[in-house]
Amino acid sequence: MIQQIMGRFIGLLMLAVSVVPAAYARSEAHVSGSVVSTEKEIIGWAMITVKGTDLRCTTNERGEFSLDLPQGRHTLVVTALGYAPLEREVEVKDKGNTNLKLTITNSDHRLGEVSVVSNGVGRLKRSAYNTVAIDTKALGNTTKTLGEALAKAPGIKIRESGGVGSDMQLSLDGFSGKYVKVFIDGVPQEGVGRSFGLNNIPVSLAERIEVYKGVVPVGFGTDAIGGVVNIVTGQRRKSSFLDASYSYGSFNTHRTTVNFGQTLANGFTYEVNAFQNYSDNNYKIDVPVEDFTTGRIDRTKKERVERFHDTYHNESAVAKAGFVGKSWADRLLFRMTYARQSVEIQNGVRQEIVYGARRRTGNSLIPSLTYVKHNLFTPGLSLTLNGTYVRNNSTMVDTSSVKYNWRGETMLLNSPGEQSYAHLRTTQDNWNATATMAYHLSDQHHFTLNHVFTHFTRTNTSFLAKERSQDAIDKQTTKNITGLSYLFTPSDRWNVSVFAKHYGQDVSGPQAANSAQTEFVRSSRDVSSWGYGAAASAFVVKGVQAKLSYEKAYRLPSIEEMFGDEDLEQGDLGIRPEYSHNFNFNLSYHFRHGKHNVFAEGGLVFRDTRDYIQRNIEGIGGGRQAASYVNYGKVLTKGANFSLRYDYGRNLTIGGNYTVMNVRDNQRIALGSTQTNHGYKSRMPNLPYSFADMDVTYHFHDFLRRGNKLSITYDNQYLHSFSFYNSRFGSNTGEWEVPNQFSHNLTLTYSMMRGRYHISLECRNLTDERLYDNFSLQKAGRAIYAKFRVSLGGGKAAKGQGRSKE
Repeated sequence: MIQQIMGRFIGLLMLAVSVVPAAYARSEAHVSGSVVSTEKEIIGWAMITVKGTDLRCTTNERGEFSLDLPQGRHTLVVTALGYAPLEREVEVKDKGNTNLKLTITNSDHRLGEVSVVSNGVGRLKRSAYNTVAIDTKALGNTTKTLGEALAKAPGIKIRESGGVGSDMQLSLDGFSGKYVKVFIDGVPQEGVGRSFGLNNIPVSLAERIEVYKGVVPVGFGTDAIGGVVNIVTGQRRKSSFLDASYSYGSFNTHRTTVNFGQTLANGFTYEVNAFQNYSDNNYKIDVPVEDFTTGRIDRTKKERVERFHDTYHNESAVAKAGFVGKSWADRLLFRMTYARQSVEIQNGVRQEIVYGARRRTGNSLIPSLTYVKHNLFTPGLSLTLNGTYVRNNSTMVDTSSVKYNWRGETMLLNSPGEQSYAHLRTTQDNWNATATMAYHLSDQHHFTLNHVFTHFTRTNTSFLAKERSQDAIDKQTTKNITGLSYLFTPSDRWNVSVFAKHYGQDVSGPQAANSAQTEFVRSSRDVSSWGYGAAASAFVVKGVQAKLSYEKAYRLPSIEEMFGDEDLEQGDLGIRPEYSHNFNFNLSYHFRHGKHNVFAEGGLVFRDTRDYIQRNIEGIGGGRQAASYVNYGKVLTKGANFSLRYDYGRNLTIGGNYTVMNVRDNQRIALGSTQTNHGYKSRMPNLPYSFADMDVTYHFHDFLRRGNKLSITYDNQYLHSFSFYNSRFGSNTGEWEVPNQFSHNLTLTYSMMRGRYHISLECRNLTDERLYDNFSLQKAGRAIYAKFRVSLGGGKAAKGQGRSKE
């Protein structure tokens, strides 16, 4: 059934591709190009009209446009919110292709896109939504992953369970994990598996990272309550380019990246991005050690031990090919991703649980097809289609007959299996189809219609017996989300957007038919809900912008919350969606004078959440523990974040963020009882609520030789202590607390031959601070890395010589 649906979807896509060229065959010449600001910012949704005619078009989200014009001279008029209008004469020759780069000037008192680009953090200001853009070029010489790069954004905290390749979650304005949805080029990443995630993808894969906080545009078609992270890969047309790097560092850590591609004059483009990560992760930690003689763990006494079973490695490759800038398609790309990983599992959900033989391997194969056409049949009408299939395999091996402690000592177990006797292969198939139709009726009216279809299936095969056995009942979920929005821009000083979303989910899977859980039957349920909201943005005075948004948002349960992960996560088939009333207010100020550039902002967050899905740690017998999920009830979030940035010319950039999120239990009566909830008004457990970061970079231009540059970056992160169980129990002794933490990092980069070659030295956790996170799992101490990078080519492509006309 699903194959038939996807087959029809791909058939319709190819039909559109074949029909559109005929519709445009009568055009005499093709004009294409891009629109950027004087600050080199991409200008999406700018209006381009041909003076004296009815011809017009809009740029896409990457600032690209295309027009078919008759032969002769024409005047193009470019208008965009927050920018002064631009007129540009162009001569169109018969049967020729013309490529233009149009640069428009920002107007500070209007709704423009102002970005503090030198420190890598910017603002998508034309949007009414609270959005941060991280320019990854500023981080290309570090060993950071995409997840670590996100830490530069206000309100974001990276949650890690260990070293390289460990499980990573994002905490955004008080919401963690499943509350924050991840996209790559607008395509949802649900179901891709651990082999291809934010914890192992290098920052070089992305051109920029967009973070939508709180209220999310319908164009993403998502059910996120916390927000959305959109990884934007290379979108600009380039001539041939090559970017490669290798780094080596502490704990025998190796990272390699290779990225190359080309765009030809006829619009054909290809790109390959490959990378690998390897680490022994044999850093030292401080833990109480189980005494096998007495069977006790003295938690008051900690020993300094080395992790001995935590090796991680993965290899991934992303290849894409297709056409850009054609009259029949602004973008038609086929992408193939393959990723694999091998993980030794050192500990469970709590650090006192030690493993010495458990391991997991996995691989993901992800083909996808994207079609984008602007000005489809009529000016201002845009269509984007995405089709993605994910096949993910994961194998867990837990067959050891011995138990380990942190000294590496062993003792025989009564039965095999350190956590649960298993040799299990899990196969997941995830189909995703997305369609977005946008219509720019005029400068004042813009409509967007989006629909996302997702179907997920999981099957398990056990290899413990001589003959492999497969689950009789597989686990399935189908999700449909439809959104419609209307954007009204009556002037260049303010705009407002209203939207509605419909959420639908069908879930089915095995449910125990007897108390011994030896017989199972298929159980199913469905969910249907409506959400709605509004967002507005306005300049109240010159340089000061205010944003206000509200949404009644739903978050449908994730795959892990319903089905678990067949390992340390236990799902609940009957778990309900949670919904929330979200309010966000943001005020920002931008000032630029000569070499001085100042950007300041502050935001307030209020969220009233019902049927909150909480992750708990519980015992499962034999001294073992696992995570489970429950609908807790009511949770109230009140918080704020602040950010301040200052640049001085091309030499100095300094800034920092501070976030405080008060996430409280708002359930007055205990669930399933008539008694008062003893945790009422206490902080929700295992959530950081106060944290900050700061960074400063100084560039020495023409250092030692003209065209060379030395850059020195210092940054730090502060985390206030928080309880990982109910804050009213055990916190006096500190037994259930993650302590205060203050870590420091230092990076030196020497760039040669105007950015072709780079050598970097990086020291993380300079003072060897004891760092902890999820349920007090300890992270790595001081680590030193060296990296060499070469970057060649990359100029913009155009007709003939591979350069765009100015």
